[in-house]
Amino acid sequence: MVGKYVGMADSYLSVVKNAACVLVPGGFGDRGVNGMILAAKYARENKVPYLGICLGMQISVIEVARNVLSLERANSSEFDDQTPNPVVIFMPEGSKTHMGSTMRLGSRRTLLQSRDCLTAKLYHSSDYVDERHRHRYEVNPDMVSILEKSGLKFVGKDETGNRMEILELTDHPFYVGTQFHPEFKSRPGRPSPLFLGFILASIGQLESYLQNPQNGSL
Repeated sequence: MVGKYVGMADSYLSVVKNAACVLVPGGFGDRGVNGMILAAKYARENKVPYLGICLGMQISVIEVARNVLSLERANSSEFDDQTPNPVVIFMPEGSKTHMGSTMRLGSRRTLLQSRDCLTAKLYHSSDYVDERHRHRYEVNPDMVSILEKSGLKFVGKDETGNRMEILELTDHPFYVGTQFHPEFKSRPGRPSPLFLGFILASIGQLESYLQNPQNGSL
């Protein structure tokens, strides 16, 4: 798990290079962000299973914008409010003066855009998932068409179609980002489908799990 507590960005790579999978969790502020971007880049380029949660999804978007689309100054407006390529923005309905009461919180419905996406297969659902949220920033909807040229696919959106909830990367064994927090509803005896898929991918068992019609249990 790539957190926010290491001072040197290169330290992240020394850990990630020995990892079977990479998880970038949620968080606020720019501490450790450069290291997280390096970790996401390594996972993408080396086909290491990657799960980005909330901030972790936003990190993957920044990384791809910079290193695949060559938008070198692409960033979140949380970290650089002067970026010429704000791929992540403050939610339009939010308030920067009353932070606690204007976060997007609680269970929200995410509509899956394709029955063939990995997330739909893991949730055994062709239509939607209900997961809990806790965020103020989101993928910039004006940048989605550009971002999808990189191979990122936004396979889950909110009910308006304007808020990106789930991304996947084509041609990768497991590269998933979620704006919601699957850990909030995950339990030891009933793990989140995304965590289950993430771990199965890390041990090379994801494809056999998905192909097994009895795959409701391990």
